[in-house]
Amino acid sequence: MGNVFGKEKPLKEQLRENKRMITRAIRELDRETRSLEREEKRLTIEIKKMARENQMKAVKIMARDLVRTRQYVTKFIEMRSQLQGCALKLQTVKSHAAMADAMASTALAMKKMNKAVDVPSINKMMAEFERENMKSEMMQEMMGDAMDDVMENDEEEEDRIVGQVLDEIGIDMSGEIPNAPEIGLATPASNIPLAEGGGKVAMGVGDNGGS
Repeated sequence: MGNVFGKEKPLKEQLRENKRMITRAIRELDRETRSLEREEKRLTIEIKKMARENQMKAVKIMARDLVRTRQYVTKFIEMRSQLQGCALKLQTVKSHAAMADAMASTALAMKKMNKAVDVPSINKMMAEFERENMKSEMMQEMMGDAMDDVMENDEEEEDRIVGQVLDEIGIDMSGEIPNAPEIGLATPASNIPLAEGGGKVAMGVGDNGGS
């Protein structure tokens, strides 16, 4: 709906005004319904009073008024229900309008984001990242191989130095380690020469069984 200047009101404003009108009409119907219900109670009391007084003509007239009053109460209740249905429809329309606005805003934001994103630049960046990642992996592999070679060389150098030291002290790792000479110990009895007649020959501590 437009105003006096011919400018159309926004949908939200129209829905707000219509909802306000419906709410006002429902309040008016509720007020009229309460008034009719009070009138119905009054008529009921009067009919009982006139019936006890045996004034049947007045009872019939007030009975017709009571019937009409009850009919109007029923109509007002039906009208109120219809107005509430209209209010619910307006609320549904308002929800749909809010959803449409949200979807439009989302679509506009997505459109702006898609325009801001440079797809060729992203592809180029991803290709460069993959290339640099491959370089990094190759460098790590080369450094690992170099460290392995260094460790092998160190082990060879250690083995060589250990061999030299063992050679200097007279130990051969490939064979058995020789027994150290027994100095200052008693000579075994099997190495003492026998004298003629089976007697043992005395030897000095420094003698070695021969000259």
